[in-house]
Amino acid sequence: MTHVLAIDIGGTKLAAALVDRSGAVLRSSTVPTPREDVFGALTLLITEVIADGPAPVAVGIGCAGPLNLASGTVSPVNITSWREFPLRERVRELTGLPTVLAGDAQCFALGEHWLGMGGESASMLGIVVSTGIGGGLVIGGAPLLGPTGNAGHVGHMTVNPDGDPCPCGSRGCVESYASGPNLVRWALANGWTAGPSPDGAMLARDAASGHPVARATFERGARALAAMIVSTAAAIEVTHVVIGGGVANAGPVLFDPLERAMDELAGFAFVRAVEIRRSKLGVQAALAGAAKLAWSSGVATAAPPPGPHDAR
Repeated sequence: MTHVLAIDIGGTKLAAALVDRSGAVLRSSTVPTPREDVFGALTLLITEVIADGPAPVAVGIGCAGPLNLASGTVSPVNITSWREFPLRERVRELTGLPTVLAGDAQCFALGEHWLGMGGESASMLGIVVSTGIGGGLVIGGAPLLGPTGNAGHVGHMTVNPDGDPCPCGSRGCVESYASGPNLVRWALANGWTAGPSPDGAMLARDAASGHPVARATFERGARALAAMIVSTAAAIEVTHVVIGGGVANAGPVLFDPLERAMDELAGFAFVRAVEIRRSKLGVQAALAGAAKLAWSSGVATAAPPPGPHDAR
């Protein structure tokens, strides 16, 4: 049975897996993303995953963006040592295999469409709500990547033109309201208290227990997410939205106010009909999507046996 090598690169972790055509994972491994020599860590991870196993026939990569598909370079916001880093070419040289690249949230969406909660959807938006907010579109079963590979950056849609400046250079981005660190930041500024290391999980627990500031924080974040979803649905007519990432683990304290805000903000019938679901695959979705990217691109079927640069 043939396999592809799937890689997921983010600011927190690096993951890799051997995945067959059905989506079954033969082996996988994850390591923290180091502050320096990220590609060195990635090289060791790839070597570990493919050692003593069946040789993969192609590589699919999902990487935090922004990226440039034409050049195969990436400049992840949370990996500061990579600016226009030639990731696709470096991995191709390392493995000797055909290599394809997309954004990590795009791969999340593709993975959920393939094996998770979006399989029957003809027009799906996947959203990762975590340290940042990213998104990906799957239209007619295929990822919509855009000319440079950056389609789906929904976390940087403006939901308040008079809002705070965002590191992306814009103002009032949904990420400023609904990402994990920004939820915590707003809650602390408005009277929520926690231990020495407050985080989103603590905030969610307090919201579930009825803490008024914690609940108001999730209401505010959910309203920003709803405004973004409504705008995206109006522009592209998505029928399903699948939400994952660490903040989605908050459960009802996020999804209940999100449903209420959708009811309030959605106008047209086709926007009101959007179905919102929680991720089924969780942290495995982006790896699944990277594998699907490789299988669907045609490079896997056209790939020659691994050459002299085989990472093993």
